[in-house]
Amino acid sequence: MGRSHAATGWCAGLLVSSCTDHPSPPVVALMACATAGFALLPDLDHRSSTASRLLGPFTRLVSWALRQASSAVYARTRAPGDRARDGEHRHLAHTALFGVGLGLVTALVVAVGGTPAALAVLGLGVLLAAAALGVWVLGVVAVALVLASLAGGTPVAAVDPEQAAFTVGGLVAVGCLVHDLGDLVTHSGVPLLWPLRIRGQAWYRIRPPAGLRFRAGGPFESWLVFPGLIVTGALLLFGVVSPASGG
Repeated sequence: MGRSHAATGWCAGLLVSSCTDHPSPPVVALMACATAGFALLPDLDHRSSTASRLLGPFTRLVSWALRQASSAVYARTRAPGDRARDGEHRHLAHTALFGVGLGLVTALVVAVGGTPAALAVLGLGVLLAAAALGVWVLGVVAVALVLASLAGGTPVAAVDPEQAAFTVGGLVAVGCLVHDLGDLVTHSGVPLLWPLRIRGQAWYRIRPPAGLRFRAGGPFESWLVFPGLIVTGALLLFGVVSPASGG
């Protein structure tokens, strides 16, 4: 579901950018592209995911560490009603607590590291988005950077410095959460509300009724969900950029 996750992240990034004061097109483009990439981060708990393979040995090591941590947390917090699982994929990294926590950690890193840290985090998101959606993402960001430099700054500089950490951390959290919501409507579901106990389970997998679920990577996703997200993203982009360009 890499493409679909990235597309939902793109839409979410556009919605978040629309909440900022008079967002410029470069800011909108960078926020949307970065959030598209951040929407792949929870799948670092899968050894062959796009995120795990992105930077070779480095991201594979991060993936391994996350899987080990997830398995250990699952073993320690498993309730009597939970099934015997390895606790790796679709466990710790697919919870709301993980998404919010990663966003807070990112905000702290950006607050300490300033603009270089913000650019590094956003750059990672852009690379992830390009790996999932195609190299056109890099072209969009390149154009955004050129336009921003001609205007005398960078897309990050257009954001209030006091709000930069909150903004970048928020984008990471939003990306993770929309990923979880996407997996939630598949047959497997996700333990979104861990560690709350539901029906005797700490890792209760939330999902809609059987008739509303779909198979990840199946025809419904490929022929309806993904194209629908692309159309939605295009409409959102027009709606966000047009007022910004005119203001």
